Amino acid sequence: MNPNRLYFIDAVRAFAILMMLQGHFISTLLDPIYKDNTNTIYNVWSYFRGITAPVFFTISGLVFIYLILKAKAKGCDKARIKKGSERGLMLIAIGYLLRIPFLGWLYGSFSTYFLIIDVLQCIGLSLILLIGFYILSLKKHKILSIVLLVIGTLCFLYEPIYKDLNFNWLPELLANYLTEANGSIFTILPWFGFVAFGGFLATVFFRHVHKERFRLITSILFFSIGYLLITCSSWALMKLYYITDVEIFKASAYYNYLFTRFGNVLLLFGVFYSLENFLKQSIISKIGEKTLSIYFIHFVIIFGSFTGIGLKHFFYQNLTPIEAIIGAILFVVVVCFISFYYVKTNAFIYKQIRKVYFKLKR
Repeated sequence: MNPNRLYFIDAVRAFAILMMLQGHFISTLLDPIYKDNTNTIYNVWSYFRGITAPVFFTISGLVFIYLILKAKAKGCDKARIKKGSERGLMLIAIGYLLRIPFLGWLYGSFSTYFLIIDVLQCIGLSLILLIGFYILSLKKHKILSIVLLVIGTLCFLYEPIYKDLNFNWLPELLANYLTEANGSIFTILPWFGFVAFGGFLATVFFRHVHKERFRLITSILFFSIGYLLITCSSWALMKLYYITDVEIFKASAYYNYLFTRFGNVLLLFGVFYSLENFLKQSIISKIGEKTLSIYFIHFVIIFGSFTGIGLKHFFYQNLTPIEAIIGAILFVVVVCFISFYYVKTNAFIYKQIRKVYFKLKR
């Protein structure tokens, strides 16, 4: 068993993908009259659903940079960079593919809605950006560590300024990566901030994971820093404003959800990393290895990719809470079953995309 492998990562990914499955099911199909912000149960569900995307982006940066640094140590980072670039482009392609209304096009109905950016395109572009920063850092992990920490902080800190910028002067294809005005679910800013922080964590793991008591110390730090970000980050930003009189600290303090969300991510990391020995080779870890397949399958079933006919077509905002809960459980089981026993692994999707890629190349 590889002592330097981060087994807890698969468990974190499994948690995030399962939260995403039930989150998409309930948020899409639950009748809006039951989405009551005064209801404690709904608020708890909504809060935990809100940390799903930050976990995905952070863990993506952690895994990617950790693998590059391990490859660099073996003298084969060029192959990893090439593979990472291809993966980034593939994720972008799949993201667009899932939203193309093929039947609508056959009937002559065209729109630019399929150009909106969702999680796959955003992660794909983020991986490509990470490669760029790795190269610009002269492939030195210490320099890369500082660069990613600074970039992540700036992405979060300056969000009150760039969130309202108008990018109408850009072609819609590019503007959608920067603004939600055209319907994009995710934009590269501020979400690349989570990826950058994940990459920073990867540099820390790479340098110290082999050391004695690293897991204990790191778990404590995850809990401690996570708690401080959740409870004290706004206070700290205001203190910096009073000391420096720099307006951006005040603006960020009054619009502070990114630092607190990252605090939630660290708490979750702390839970799973401290329990890592109990998660190795578990069903949870196996689910975490199939996140792309699960994402692809769930998107087709709920939103009707390719055909336009999915669960949303029949039950959109029409379920009661009991129906939504039971349906979400069944939905999670069915999607995981298909992923395990039909698709088998993410390699299924990779294989199909590569077939198309090589055909176009020829």
